[in-house]
Formats: sequence, structure tokens, C-alpha cells
Amino acid sequence: MKLATLYRLARGHSIPCGKSNLFQYRCFQPDFVPRDPKSKPKRYKYPAVYEPYGPRPPPSEKIVQLAEKIKSLSPEERSQITEALHIKVSHPKLERIAVEGMDDAGTQGGARGGSAKAEDKKVEKTTFDIKLEKFDAAAKLKVIKEIRSFTDLGLKEAKELVEKAPVVLKQQVTKDEANSIIEKIKAVGGVAVME
Repeated sequence: MKLATLYRLARGHSIPCGKSNLFQYRCFQPDFVPRDPKSKPKRYKYPAVYEPYGPRPPPSEKIVQLAEKIKSLSPEERSQITEALHIKVSHPKLERIAVEGMDDAGTQGGARGGSAKAEDKKVEKTTFDIKLEKFDAAAKLKVIKEIRSFTDLGLKEAKELVEKAPVVLKQQVTKDEANSIIEKIKAVGGVAVME
């Protein structure tokens, strides 16, 4: 045994004068029966697939015959099965969802990707962002005052915003409102654009 273990055991026992130590140390022996060295390990039979609701019943004879018929079809006929099932069973047709940024990566393939891009271009944008591109150094104070007039920023925040140019000044505004703001900024010596 190690010296520290002996020390703990000695401190754990009561003192001869009747007082017991507050910090007692007890060694607990785990209750286990040693394995028989001659016995063989148990072999458990694990299922190939975990089924939380129990094993599934085998497919009916009708389904097996249908699978055999599909297997015997040519590849062209197999590709038409999906569309025919959608029509007969009245399932909605699954179409690709256009996601921004995914078009650039080229994940949508062929003619479908091209038609999705054409549809996106047809949809007209209704809300715009106004971005301050640049301004004349002499007109900095006028630009700050003009920005404060259509935003609810304080003087310090408006100044910091102008100094960060190019920066977005206002988001989600209508086309008419965006044009009027751009004209006001142009009049005081700044350059703003709609995005």
C-alpha cells in the first residue's frame, strides 16, 4: 500500500480516548464475483438494423409481384413511373426550391437551373436598401445632417456611419422613398445608390 493510503486509514479510525475524527476515510470494496477463468464469454446476437417498433411484417404477395414487374421494365419506363404515380395518387409534384447563394455554386443542374434563374429575374424587387458610396470631404457635415433627417440616429452615430462609407444607410424602403433619399443626399454632395 502507498504511504498516503496508510495515513488515511490511520486517521479514519477512532482515537483511543473516545473522540472520533471528523474526517473519516472509508474504503469501499466493490461487491462483485470474479469471473470464472474457464468460462467462455457470452455472445450476443445483435440485429442488423435497429427497429424501435419491433420487426416489420414481410411484404404481401401483391407487393412482391409489383416489384418484380418494375424490375422487368426498361430504364426509360422506370423513369416514367414516378410521374404516373404522382398523377394517379394525386401527390403534389416536387420541385426544386431556389435558395440564394446556391445558384452561384452551380448546385442546380441543366435546364431546371436555367429556368429557375429566369423566373427569379422576372420577379420585380419591391424593397430596396440605400447605400452611401462616397461624399465630398467639404460636404461631410451636410451629409451627416441629411442622414439624421431620415434616420433616428444621434449626431455621434450618424458621424460614425458616414465615416465608414461605403455603408448601408437604410434598409427595406420603397422605390419612391429610396429615390427621394438619394436625390437629397446628391443635393448635399454625397453619392448614394439603391441596392
